[in-house]
Formats: sequence, C-alpha cells, structure tokens
Amino acid sequence: MQILWVKMGGLWPATTGGRVRSLQIVSELARRHAVTVVTTHGPGDDPDGLCRRLPPSARVVSIPYEVPKRGSAAFPFAVARSWFSRYPVDLWKWQIPSLREHVHALIERGTVDLCVADFLFAAVNVPTKGRVPIVLFEHNVEHLIWQRLCALEPTGWRRALLEIEWRKLRAREADACRNADLTIAVSDDDRRRLATLAPDARISAIPTGVDTDYFSPNGYHEHAHRIVFSGSMDWHPNEDAVLYFVDTILPRIRAEIPDASFTVVGRRPSARLRELAVRPGIVVTGTVDDVRPFIAEASVYVVPLRAGSGTRLKIFEALAMAKPVVSTTVGAEGLGLEPERHFVPADDATAFADAVVRLLRDSERRRALGGEGRSLVEAHYSWATVARTFERRCEEVTGLHADLRTAADRRPDLSRAGSDRPRGARVVAGERPAVGWFHHHS
Repeated sequence: MQILWVKMGGLWPATTGGRVRSLQIVSELARRHAVTVVTTHGPGDDPDGLCRRLPPSARVVSIPYEVPKRGSAAFPFAVARSWFSRYPVDLWKWQIPSLREHVHALIERGTVDLCVADFLFAAVNVPTKGRVPIVLFEHNVEHLIWQRLCALEPTGWRRALLEIEWRKLRAREADACRNADLTIAVSDDDRRRLATLAPDARISAIPTGVDTDYFSPNGYHEHAHRIVFSGSMDWHPNEDAVLYFVDTILPRIRAEIPDASFTVVGRRPSARLRELAVRPGIVVTGTVDDVRPFIAEASVYVVPLRAGSGTRLKIFEALAMAKPVVSTTVGAEGLGLEPERHFVPADDATAFADAVVRLLRDSERRRALGGEGRSLVEAHYSWATVARTFERRCEEVTGLHADLRTAADRRPDLSRAGSDRPRGARVVAGERPAVGWFHHHS
C-alpha cells in the first residue's frame, strides 16, 4: 500500500505518548509499505531527525507552523475566532490551508491508497468521502477529556466556557467518525464510547504498546520512599494530576512516611508546577533526554489522573521496567490490567495515599506487582504486534475501496523527491530520502 499519514504537531522528538504510539506504528508500516508523512513542526520539533528515525522507504514533508497555545499572545485571538465557527478552539487552531492543499494534491494525483488522519486535529485537514479511504486514528475520545476537565473546574465562568467547548468538540468528533471509512480507537472502552457517539460509524480498536527492550529493568537501584510520575507536563490532565497529588495525596503519605519524596518527570512544566520544586522533597525535572533512570529509581510509580482519555503509555513503560503502579481508574482505563495483580487502583485521596504507603513499606509486594506487570507487557504489548493489528485494519478498509485503486505500474512514484512538493518547499539531499519543508516567508 501507499499510505499517506497526516499528523499535526510533528512526531520527533517522541516526547509525548501520542508521538511515541504514532512513530512506532509508522515505523513498522514503513518496513512493508510506502509511507509519506505530512506533518508540521514548531519550536523544538525536528523534521530531519524524524526522517533519520524512520526506515529509508519513508518520506517526510513537514510544514512550519506554531500552534497558538494557552498563555501565548495568539491564543485569545484563536479563541475569539473559533467562537464564530462550528469548531472548538482545539480544532480551529489546527486548520492549516497550506498543509490541507498539499494533502488534497497528493490524493488527487492518485498516488495514495489510504490516508490516515492521526488524531482528530488532523481530520480538519483531510478530505472525506473522496478518492481514497480515510482512517481516523483516535488516540483519545477528545471531547471526554474536556468534559472531565469541565466537571473538575471550580470557577463558574471557566466551567461555562469548558461546557461550550466540550459540546462543540463532541459534535465535530461525531462528524469525523461518521465521515471516516474507519475509526481506530486505542482501547475497547474508547471504541464503545465512539460507537455510542456515532452509531453509524465503522470503529475498531487496537491496544497500546511499549518497547519492551528499551523499557526494561536496567540495574538501577530504587531510592527508598521515592514516588515518581512522568508525562508531558504541558498536557493539562497531567498538570492537574500532579497538583492534585501534591496538594491532597502527598501530605497524607508524609503523615505516615515523613521522608517520602516525589519526582515529576516531563517536558514543559508550567510556572505552577515549577514552583512545586521549592517545597522539600519535590523535584520537577522539566525535559530530560531519558526518563528511564528516573523511573528506575522509583519505589512506587503513580498515575493520579482525574481527567484524560485514550490509554496511558506511561503505565506500560513503568510496568515494562517492573515498577509497582498505583493509579486511578481513569489513569489505567483501557489497558486490560487486572487490579491488584498488575497495578493497585485507588480513586480518592485517602485510598490513593494508603495504597502508596502500603507499597512503600512492603518490598515483597512491590516486586510481585512489578514482575507481573513486566510479564504482561512482554507477552501481549510489543509494538510489532500492535502495528500488525493496525496494518490489518488498514488492509481491510483498503480492500473495500479496491475499485478506487489504479494499477501500480500506472501510479507515479510517491517517493520521487520534488514531484509533488508544495511551492516554497526545500529538499535536503543526502543518503536518506529527502525531507521537504516550507520556509517562513516575510
């Protein structure tokens, strides 16, 4: 197959769970298929590194685009303009005409057998009901994240705004599922939620995976009474989880174990999170090159999430390193974990603190939980297995559109550098396939 993979916000460096999941699946697909990735890059993203990271057959076209983020000068304007559209701001800000035109051009040339819209944010730039089947890859049930955040918001006017946003997002998410030829969720829980949202849509599920060679018990000695959380700290549910843990759960733990420490590992912590580091026994690392040493030093790994959707790769990474995990139900949902065997569930502050204290005091129980977790991910959740399931779903939907496919010897070669680059794109020559990207124009 010739696969067009559309992803907003880049794929490298793989600093978020979504990037890791997409990158692993794209890498596996590119071993057997011609894959073109059309994406964007902003500050800190590395499209050249992405090209080097993918197999030689893959091609990358990356367009410079800095998305308006909360706290930036551009964000209020994005919010205001989205109010006059049917899109919530989370989707409105990802409409990119130049990228959309390039995607349409590739499809119209007949050089694509299948188009994957990676996340709901990509769907606004992908044509539907067109020449090729569209697969919507839903890493999360996006509106559910905002609905849960709305329920947690204590301020009335903010809660009212979140209510409008999640309802608009739910409507657009339902449209996207109905318009796609196939929607792929990352758990059976999410598949059922999306099926309820869009009963006429064709929806399947694949599990989340983990690199069990990279994440493995590595000989680091755990630090007594050290508790660790990791994740992208610029994702609001992660920030909420850390603040909730520090303010509500950690004091209860320290009432029993005074020297308990807490390490927060992850990129782009907000000012509120960085301020936590002035408190005794709390470390906020910011961006790190390798999360494994920090996870390895944990006595207990915690996932105190109260919002979010999809599945958390962070839990599988901790389990792959044989770490005992305490998580809320939201944190562990969709992963197929058996409570008290693969992790300890706890949904209120007292129960969460008690579970952590018991594990900090019981090294044998920690080893048993970690061993069961490691065995589980080794047996069922390698990325090769996950990607092969994804590939079969793509082959099935492409088969349904077989009458739209043209003979392979009449198709232009999708890998030819320069044949279908958007105007203003530049190609970098080298041993690897070229990486195209737009320059900023003044």
